[in-house]
Amino acid sequence: MRFKGLVFAAAFAGLGACGGGDKAGAGDTTGGTASPAGGAVTAAPATGTVHEVRMLGDERGYRYDPVDITIKQGDAIKWIMISGAPHNVAFTNVAADARAQLSANMPNQLSDLSSPMLLNLNESYEVSFAGVKPGKYEYICTPHLANNMRASVTVQ
Repeated sequence: MRFKGLVFAAAFAGLGACGGGDKAGAGDTTGGTASPAGGAVTAAPATGTVHEVRMLGDERGYRYDPVDITIKQGDAIKWIMISGAPHNVAFTNVAADARAQLSANMPNQLSDLSSPMLLNLNESYEVSFAGVKPGKYEYICTPHLANNMRASVTVQ
C-alpha cells in the first residue's frame, strides 16, 4: 500500500512540474490575480492570528485536525503535514466574489485554489484570509478525497 502512495505522490509531483509555467500574461506587472470586475487583486498579508491545522493519516483515518475552524477576517491558517503524506489543501465551491482574493492569497498553487503537495514531516502551507469575504470555505485533500478527507474554514 505504501508503494502505491509513493507512486501516486511521484505522479502528482510530475504533473505539477508540467504545469504550463507562469499564468500571468507577458504584459502583466501587477503580480495579482484578475478579479471578476477585471481589475487585479494582490495578495493580502495576514494581520491577525495564525491558526494551525494538522494533516493526518494513521490508524484513525485521513483527516484535518481540527476539521472545522472559525477564524476572523485577516487571520491565517498554517496547515502542517504530520503523517500519511502526501496531503494538500484544495478549496471547493468558492463563490465567484471570493475566488480572486482567496486565490491571490494562496502562494505556489498546484492548480486553481489548490496548494502544493506536502510530502515531508512538519512541512507546512500558510494562507492569509485577509480581504477574503466572510463565509464558509470547504476544502479537501485531493489524494485522500476517496477517504473523505474534508474540512472547512468559516471566516467571520
